Amino acid sequence: MTEAIKRKLSESSAARWTAMLIVSFTMMCGYFITDVMSPLGEMLTRSVADGGLGWSATEYGFFSGAYSWLNIFLFMLLIGGFILDKMGVRFTGVMSCVLMVGGALLKAYAISPLFPADGMLFGFKTQMWMAGLGFAIFGMGAEICGITVSKVIVKWFTGHELALALGLQVAMARLGTAVALFFSPHIAKAMGNISYPVLFGALALCIGLLAYLVYCVMDKRLDNSIAAVQTEKEEGFKLGDIKFIVTNKGFWLIALLCLMFYSGVFPFLKFAAQLMIYKYGVDPVMAGAIPSILPFGTILLTPLFGSIYDHVGKGATLMIIGAVMLVVVHVLFALPIFNEWWFALIIMIVLGVAFSLVPSAMWPSVPKIIPQKQLGSAYALIFYVQNIGLMCVPMLIGWVVDRFAKFTTPEGMISYDYTLPMTIFALFGVVAVGLAFWLKAEDHKKHYGLEEANIRK
Repeated sequence: MTEAIKRKLSESSAARWTAMLIVSFTMMCGYFITDVMSPLGEMLTRSVADGGLGWSATEYGFFSGAYSWLNIFLFMLLIGGFILDKMGVRFTGVMSCVLMVGGALLKAYAISPLFPADGMLFGFKTQMWMAGLGFAIFGMGAEICGITVSKVIVKWFTGHELALALGLQVAMARLGTAVALFFSPHIAKAMGNISYPVLFGALALCIGLLAYLVYCVMDKRLDNSIAAVQTEKEEGFKLGDIKFIVTNKGFWLIALLCLMFYSGVFPFLKFAAQLMIYKYGVDPVMAGAIPSILPFGTILLTPLFGSIYDHVGKGATLMIIGAVMLVVVHVLFALPIFNEWWFALIIMIVLGVAFSLVPSAMWPSVPKIIPQKQLGSAYALIFYVQNIGLMCVPMLIGWVVDRFAKFTTPEGMISYDYTLPMTIFALFGVVAVGLAFWLKAEDHKKHYGLEEANIRK
């Protein structure tokens, strides 16, 4: 009887899956805000007389990169990782949720009619700067929440269905992206203002915060159950542990692979709706529908590939296949062939498969390289490197679109040729392929176990 009582709460299948669903719902709400403006790019750059905000493509790219301002320049993501390892998932998770809500509300205010839109600062509209500040505060909270949720799932699922659980968490997050891409233009059109989709997301985030508070109760019970069965107190995190992380080649290969792969996906989604409009002739209101196929596909495939990793292994191989598919997708988008919506739909489905393969194998591989007590800082460093791409790549693409892709049609209309931007995205994929092969070779040398199954038999 005593033995039955002294079990970790995470040994209960119902308890650990409930915990996963709760924290994944919070992240899903966050991802809605992350991508809620992506299908509105054409509306943002439309002239004020035509109902837009009159932003340039460069301003839109700069705003999209604002997500990472505080994470990169003030090192807030790294600080968040240290806080996570020192203070735990309850304190850090609630803190990050509050930051997300505050940033989302500021962003909604900045693009609403309440904000004066005629000011300029450093050559950009004051409105863009204020919206960017809100997005930066939100991005700080979202990234810290992301590493917190990753550590939560590792905490509950180590020795169990870890890759499947991480895959399902990613799938639910992608559902937030898909809903944003598909419904955001419709909400903006129905309400007559582009600030309403953001406001809707902020309200959803408030519910996500309440959900995380419910999880905190479960986490406290888990800690009590762990303390009841532990015979020795586990050594806590020390700042000196950072040296182990930053001198680990396997860690850096995963971090750089994450940078290159996600630089070819998330910034692409910021411009995908415009690509659909100007290359494939899709109606602006429906332009987000085809990109929304990408996250919808990952909802099913990421858990599937995660389950394969759990039971069969081959994590490094899955990452190689996904990176190769990313290259193929962007090359097809760059080529001047089959400029029809159905062809764009097929390519987006292939990208969805790639977008499922790499994350389903990459995130469960990190705990095989880095001990759990250092995991918060390790995830924070990976997310920090990733944020460099999330900040710089949209700015680069926006500048390239304004300088090299913009042209005037014979009818006197402004249009865009996205061949060069898609070529740049393809180059990120090429580098990701090389890093994935290098990681597999390093795994063979150091025996991390990336090709081995996660479930212990």
